[in-house]
Amino acid sequence: MGSKTPLFNKHHEAGARIVDFGGWDMPLHYGSQKEEHHAVRRYAGVFDVSHMTIVDLSGERATEFLQYLVANDVAKLKEYGKALYTCMLNTDGGVIDDLIIYFMSDTDYRLIVNAATRDKDLAWIRNQAGPYYVAVAERAELAMVAVQGPNARELAAPCIGAEYRKAALALKPFNGLRAGDMFVARTGYTGEDGWEICMPAAEAPVVWDRLLAAGVAPCGLGARDTLRLEAAMNLYGTDMDETISPLEAGLNWTVAWEPENRDFIGRTALAALRNSAGVQRFVGLLLEDRGVLRNQQKVIVEGVGEGVITSGGYSPTIGKSIALARVPSGDYDRAVVDVRGKLLNVRVVKTPFVRNGQIRINLWEKHDE
Repeated sequence: MGSKTPLFNKHHEAGARIVDFGGWDMPLHYGSQKEEHHAVRRYAGVFDVSHMTIVDLSGERATEFLQYLVANDVAKLKEYGKALYTCMLNTDGGVIDDLIIYFMSDTDYRLIVNAATRDKDLAWIRNQAGPYYVAVAERAELAMVAVQGPNARELAAPCIGAEYRKAALALKPFNGLRAGDMFVARTGYTGEDGWEICMPAAEAPVVWDRLLAAGVAPCGLGARDTLRLEAAMNLYGTDMDETISPLEAGLNWTVAWEPENRDFIGRTALAALRNSAGVQRFVGLLLEDRGVLRNQQKVIVEGVGEGVITSGGYSPTIGKSIALARVPSGDYDRAVVDVRGKLLNVRVVKTPFVRNGQIRINLWEKHDE
């Protein structure tokens, strides 16, 4: 038996298929993963993300500490509620975790880190925070849901106190605000608009019921994975880990090299890799033959070298198989993938595959014979 979120009974009552995810008993789907996927792309769906770890930092040197802890530039955060996506690296430049940081004040920040990395993240953060006298508080008493889709914010608005509703609806992407005992942020992991809402655990079942009564579809981990794959959003432990740098995981944009005198953990190792000719590319693949692309399948680029699929699967929106892959450096747009001994043609494409319900890639480009 794994850990259970405050919404576990709701999932059980709804007949969800429960699976272990990072030590948590979580819903995989409620009957049809494909229907849940389409609900988010076309209307609205809600995910229980209470297994994610919420950490509040406070202290006079909190900003200075985060400037050292993560690869992105926390000094970019100057307005209350503004969010920043970044990676927390080890000294070798590998990714300990990817996370979102919210600016609450010059001395207070909120971090959202992954569930499966909770223990090592908390240990690392606390160890690094010591010299800066920054308090690290896990907020295990909070629950969180992600309401995603083109109609998500409109349908979820009645769950927020009337005095905060207008401000919440006016939030720009990657911004959040306190709404009474809730924290509402216009963020997500699906490539669609929506909110992620933190609240006291006791309130989560009531909010969940209100969302479902409003027509929001309950969604599980299966749809969450196909949605994030279409949006080309990395999954920790699959697309990157402590042996992979953000430069080879498509996360170059999360590394702030300026100012030059900012010393963040892993900077020296990243700088050496940055100037290396052998840095691998992180790309999207579209399967042009019949079959399904899966994690860990070999990618072969004729005359160049080999790579590997880090995340692969069927795209319900596109109707074809897609993947994220780490491949050799070079200028090419074709490759083959070894699928159980059969070489299938793939096209290297620019990601994301889908964003805001729209297919972003050309599906009909043909290979020149």
